[in-house]
Amino acid sequence: MASAVLVEQAKNEDWTDEQVVARVLAGETALFELLMRRHNRRLYRVARAILRDDAEAEDVMQDAYVRAYQNLASFEGRAKFATWLTRIAVHEALARHRKRSRFQSLDSSDPSHGDLMNSATSLDRSPEEETYDRELSGVLERAVLSLSDEHRLVFMLRDVEGMSTEETAQCLHLSQENVKVRLHRAHAKLRKQLFAAVGATASQCFQFHAPRCDRVVNGVFKSLGWKSLPSLNDSGG
Repeated sequence: MASAVLVEQAKNEDWTDEQVVARVLAGETALFELLMRRHNRRLYRVARAILRDDAEAEDVMQDAYVRAYQNLASFEGRAKFATWLTRIAVHEALARHRKRSRFQSLDSSDPSHGDLMNSATSLDRSPEEETYDRELSGVLERAVLSLSDEHRLVFMLRDVEGMSTEETAQCLHLSQENVKVRLHRAHAKLRKQLFAAVGATASQCFQFHAPRCDRVVNGVFKSLGWKSLPSLNDSGG
């Protein structure tokens, strides 16, 4: 098996997935690690979008990688390797979903806490900004997980992973028109969910608190050459 040096070399030389696949098939099997590290996040997000469970998503990722490695010689390059690999992960996740649904009903109201929509946080972000990011991510995750399976998966592939309509269609064995319809409906449902989520707190936005009221009143008095009155200051506007 090739050394870790070869894996690092591949990273530095920016080999395409297809070039790495060719080298793996030629005997440099250690390079398969590079393919896994490149696609871990996508496969995790896709599997978790279907199964709504962190541990099961990781199990599916492992199964998908094993299956992909065992069938690597059958990869013909007609689609991108990423699309081919994602299709395998989708198949594995859906198979597990169907098997699980025979024994228990899925509880969509209480998804496990994971990092479905999480991305690397910039080191330049302040603690307040990071807190805001986490809160916003949580709201979006809950909205995405409330979608039906067919709409959620299309949304994940197209909008989260940035796959093209054609690639998404290939992964899910759908027509491109069907992908577009499902994505449109996913967007509509997400808008509804997000508006519902923020509607309860919308009235609290941009509140005009008493100190701000005092500053405005006193500023007007000062501009007009008046002296601010204690009774007005104490009123809070």
